[in-house]
Amino acid sequence: MRSSLALALLLGATPLVSAAPALAQTPPATIGDRYIPAPWWMRDPVIASVGQVRVELQANRAFVSASFQSVDRSVAEASRAAADQVRALSQALSAYGADKVRVETSVTTRPLYDQYRDENGVMRDNTRADRVARYQADASVNVTVRDVSLIERVYATIVASRPTSIGQVNFQLDPENSWKANLQAEAMKDARRRAEAAATNAGATLGRVKIIDPSGRVCQTDVLAGWPAYAAGGGQETTVDEMMVTGSRVNAPPPPRLAVRVPAPVAEMAGGAPSEAQIEAARLALQPPLQVMTDSACVIYGLN
Repeated sequence: MRSSLALALLLGATPLVSAAPALAQTPPATIGDRYIPAPWWMRDPVIASVGQVRVELQANRAFVSASFQSVDRSVAEASRAAADQVRALSQALSAYGADKVRVETSVTTRPLYDQYRDENGVMRDNTRADRVARYQADASVNVTVRDVSLIERVYATIVASRPTSIGQVNFQLDPENSWKANLQAEAMKDARRRAEAAATNAGATLGRVKIIDPSGRVCQTDVLAGWPAYAAGGGQETTVDEMMVTGSRVNAPPPPRLAVRVPAPVAEMAGGAPSEAQIEAARLALQPPLQVMTDSACVIYGLN
C-alpha cells in the first residue's frame, strides 16, 4: 500500500487545519459580499481530511459480436441460410449457461436491386419493386461473457464458425455492491490516516468527529469555508490492495477453478457448428485488462 504524506496546510485531497476564525478573516459568501458568518464547524479549531483511494481490478465482463450473411433470389431462403449459420453458433455458446454467457441473435433482410448506368455513367440501383434481383440476409449474434475465464474459448468458437465479420472484443468492469462498499470504507480509513499524520506533525491530536461526508463535497473549499469562487484541487490517491476491496482470499484460499465441461452437442451439432479441433485451432490469448476504481470521503475532526 502506498500512502502519501498529508500536509496540514493544503486544501482538497490533503487535510486542512483551521483555527477559530477572526471576523476580519471570514471569507465572502458571493462575489461582491464582504463578510459572512463562518460555518458552525469552523468555530473551533478543526482539520478537514479527504481520503482518496484507488484500486486496480480485472475486468469481469467481455463483449463481442459477429454476423453471417447470405444472398439468395428468395427472401425466405436467404433468411433461412443466415439463420441456420447463427443458430448453430448461438446454441453452442448457450450451452455454457446464461449465467456465464448470454447470447442475443437477430436476422435482418434487404433487397438487392438490378443496376443500370445513368447518363453520366454512374451505376445506380433500380429501386422498383419488380426489379429486385436478390435478397441479402444478415444474421447477427451479440455475446456477453459474464465469466471472463471463458472469453478465449468463446472467441475461438466464433472464429471457427467462419462468420462474415467479427467485432472487436471489449472488456468492462462491473463492480459488485460489496466492492463499492469496501472501497468507501477504505476511503474513510484513509481520511483518518491523513488527518492523524497532519495533526501529529503539527503537534496536535485529533478530537471528535464533526462531519462525515462520503461524497467528499464538504471538504471542498467553497463548502468548507463558504467561498464559492474556489474549489478544492485534486490530491494524491492511496492505492489499496485488491483483497481489501473484493474480499477475496482474505479468510481462505481461493476455491479451485472448476473445469467447464462443454456438452457434446457443441462439437457435433448439425448445421455448421465448429468441431473441437477447429475451436482449439482458432484459440487466441485474450487477457482481461486491469481497470481502476476510485472513491473519496471527507471527514472533519476537531483538534485538541
